[in-house]
Amino acid sequence: MSRYKPPKRSFKKLRKLNIATHRDLGYFFSTLIIIYCLSGIALNHVDDWNPDFIITKSQIDVPTDFNIDHINPQEIMKLAKEVGETDYKIVDKPTPDQVKIYFEDATLHINTTTGKGDYERVHKRHVFYESNLLHRNSIRGWKWVSDIFAFLLILISITGLFVLKGKKGILGRGKWFIAAGALLPIIAWIIFACS
Repeated sequence: MSRYKPPKRSFKKLRKLNIATHRDLGYFFSTLIIIYCLSGIALNHVDDWNPDFIITKSQIDVPTDFNIDHINPQEIMKLAKEVGETDYKIVDKPTPDQVKIYFEDATLHINTTTGKGDYERVHKRHVFYESNLLHRNSIRGWKWVSDIFAFLLILISITGLFVLKGKKGILGRGKWFIAAGALLPIIAWIIFACS
């Protein structure tokens, strides 16, 4: 009894479709893959740096004639000019010896007891900030794009397994690279389970 052998032509068509799918999805998602990788690196090191903002700090000496009990716009503007600001938004007095001045993306915290003013300015870390917005699904509706992207990344990976054939394909050296790659998460899980 002879076994049924599907025509070679259908395998050829399937192989061509596989290669085209892998290639075209790879091109289409290349920008998004790079964005997610950059953001992933940034968010992995959140304990070492702020992946969204650059925070610059400096300190000033509070002028001796500054009177916290009689704060007026002219006094505030004098302090603002000392830190390079041209206008302020809000002034707050959290305690009897402290004043907090809010600027656009900056603050100046005056402490009359110490005679010091702590200035802090926040700048967006461009490219990383925008990438992190997407990676954390901070944009309304983006989670659906993210889900589709994740599913299609799986498809890109699976179709990639069958692009090459022969000694360099999945049945040749490919199987050893797949096994080696699978070891990384397995080792991580074992270490996590044992700790």
